[in-house]
Amino acid sequence: MSYQEGLGNKFNAWILASRPKTLPAAVSPVIVGSAFAYKYGEFILTAAIAAVLTALLLQIGANLANDVFDFFKGADITERLGPVRVTQAGLLSSKEVLAGMWISFGIAGILGLYLFLRAGWLVLVIGLLTIIAAIAYTGGPIPLGYYGLGDLTVFIFFGPVAVCGTYFVQALELNIPIIIASIPMGLLITAILVVNNLRDIKTDTAVGKKTLAVMLGVVGTRYEYLICLLLAFSVPFIMLYFGFVSFWVVLVLLALPFAFSLIRSVWMESGPILNKTLAGTGQLVLVFSLLFSVGVVIPL
Repeated sequence: MSYQEGLGNKFNAWILASRPKTLPAAVSPVIVGSAFAYKYGEFILTAAIAAVLTALLLQIGANLANDVFDFFKGADITERLGPVRVTQAGLLSSKEVLAGMWISFGIAGILGLYLFLRAGWLVLVIGLLTIIAAIAYTGGPIPLGYYGLGDLTVFIFFGPVAVCGTYFVQALELNIPIIIASIPMGLLITAILVVNNLRDIKTDTAVGKKTLAVMLGVVGTRYEYLICLLLAFSVPFIMLYFGFVSFWVVLVLLALPFAFSLIRSVWMESGPILNKTLAGTGQLVLVFSLLFSVGVVIPL
């Protein structure tokens, strides 16, 4: 193998480790938070850009943390059905992945300094808690994802924390509409995890990983996915009813056929084919956030 081929393989391994298909989950809450900032005349471009980059780096760091800590705990067995884990596959060493994790979190922290200077100590607290949660999800003595707390953690940090945090660093305040608007994002991004854990029920059970899906079983997890999507699509109409947004939020209905196809897949399929459903749910999150945001910024 040539030097150039070696470099190419390393680069591809890092791309694989970053899990690009999960990154819409990091960007989408920032889009919604920024849309509401624009709606109320509080949009700050530099803060929005910093929020996007910080969110992406935190997500990549979390992905690397999950990869290496699952490897340390022996959760990535050869029978797993998900995408390749680079540490388990030997594409990158555990030291390399750990270094990549800390570099991602470190650069996110540097970007976060601007947001801290702009919005104060609350941003620092949010950033530190996000990093702690990312590591504690699969690392530490009581990994959240191994004790049925992964879904709640994802909902909190990708919903209220991400959406409201994005709005706060621009408007320097919060309001009821932005808090409500964070709920569908948290639900939809949690749905990504639900598909992941539904696919892995058998292998997670084999290694003693007690995800919520393992506790609920296949049928219960399918209902969880259904509830997440239906509630997410209901929230914009609740906001419309109370006058928080204009009629244009009905644009989210354009994503409903896609959502129904994903629900059908979750109910009818199992095994590796759910990898496609997982990726589709990530795409749904991005499409929903864009449609929701366009509906928010269009004036009455």
